Amino acid sequence: MQQNLGSIMTSNVFTVKETQSLQEAAAVMSEHNIGAIPVVNNTGQMTGIITDRDITLRSTAQGEAAQTPISEAMTAQQVVQGTPDMDVHAAAQLMSEQQIRRLPVVENGQVVGMVALGDIAVDNQSNTAAEQALSSISTPSAPQK
Repeated sequence: MQQNLGSIMTSNVFTVKETQSLQEAAAVMSEHNIGAIPVVNNTGQMTGIITDRDITLRSTAQGEAAQTPISEAMTAQQVVQGTPDMDVHAAAQLMSEQQIRRLPVVENGQVVGMVALGDIAVDNQSNTAAEQALSSISTPSAPQK
């Protein structure tokens, strides 16, 4: 029996707005021990994602201030996302191909959940898919400039 993302995703997802500061995003990450937060606009539509790595490489390493708006450091172009009815194995394959560890789950433009590789690995039926995805994700890629 195939499982879908809706059955394993975390549905209590914290989001930040594009206009909030990187410091505010980092505070949410620290408070909730998470490394990626979907970014939404005023209507709740997902417009991007911000990760702890984005904050480090696109802001701190560049000498940018903590008050920099999230919109200047987030990934906004072609944010990889899944849907609640997406098959877990298909999601693991997508995460592997895109070399991402966390996948926002979106329905009608609204963030309804997040799936991490750990969520997939905990599911015994999907453990092999998670192992393959992690192997591919852990392969170093060339730095982006």
